[in-house]
Amino acid sequence: MKKVKRKLGKYELGRTIGEGAFSKVKSAQNTETGENVAIKVLAKSTILKNKMVEQIKREISIMKIVRHPCIVRLHEVLASRTKIYIIMEFVTGGELFDKIVHQVRLPEKEARRYFQQLIDAVAHCHSKGVYHRDLKPENLLLDCQGNLKVSDFGLSALPQQGVDLLHTTCGTPNYIAPEINAADFSCPSWFSSGAVSLIRKILDPNPDTRIKIKGIKRDSWFRKDYLPFRIKDDEQVNLDDVRAVFDDIEGELVSEKSVNSDSSPLEELVSKKSEYSEGGPLIMNAFEMITLSQGLNLAALFDRRQVQ
Repeated sequence: MKKVKRKLGKYELGRTIGEGAFSKVKSAQNTETGENVAIKVLAKSTILKNKMVEQIKREISIMKIVRHPCIVRLHEVLASRTKIYIIMEFVTGGELFDKIVHQVRLPEKEARRYFQQLIDAVAHCHSKGVYHRDLKPENLLLDCQGNLKVSDFGLSALPQQGVDLLHTTCGTPNYIAPEINAADFSCPSWFSSGAVSLIRKILDPNPDTRIKIKGIKRDSWFRKDYLPFRIKDDEQVNLDDVRAVFDDIEGELVSEKSVNSDSSPLEELVSKKSEYSEGGPLIMNAFEMITLSQGLNLAALFDRRQVQ
């Protein structure tokens, strides 16, 4: 008997390719375009129970706005009565971390290409007012052509959340900013002098004298064989699907609060609004309005465990 394939709108669902504490990831195909995608599936009840609504909405919105060839693309967000479905680019090359572990030592030309793509992606994020704050080889994926894809924006910050937030210690201990530690390091003997020079400028423990993105892009070692990607600066980003999905689930959250709180839903909303009104951001657009959030750490949500 032929197995009937499950569908989610225009997407034909495949097997489960990853599973975490709060979600699972399935492979799928867009039946209209033939494009392979990855779909992260989250239960609404789990999101509500663990108070993760704002955090997830924030990360999804950020991933939609930072569109770049070297950043994992988030296509759209769908929802059923009980589930949220996040449709993303399907990146098949695995983590850069695994490649480094397997090869032990990458050729400098290859390492430079990954670094160039990383800097391009980071510069693009900064131009959109987004700061990743957890860059590490485990969060850098590779596509089938060997191009870098930045993922996991769960700890990213927006300047509108306050300058102090950008100085908060976060991320993975082995990859924290140089000023949090002694910045005492040595480079392997096979590193070229150009690479060592740039690394020392990047790991300068003084943020005031540390090399900036513009300086990195002017560096002679960085510029060798540099071919930046062309991106569409005028590409329109539509967040209507995010609003539709999370307006629904936040309505459930407000209803729940009204049952368990002495204050009314209106009072709750007014109170929340006032938290951001004092000394508010200089610029406030629709994207920023739906991404402001106090929660940051989504590490547990995005743990990847491959399913055999």
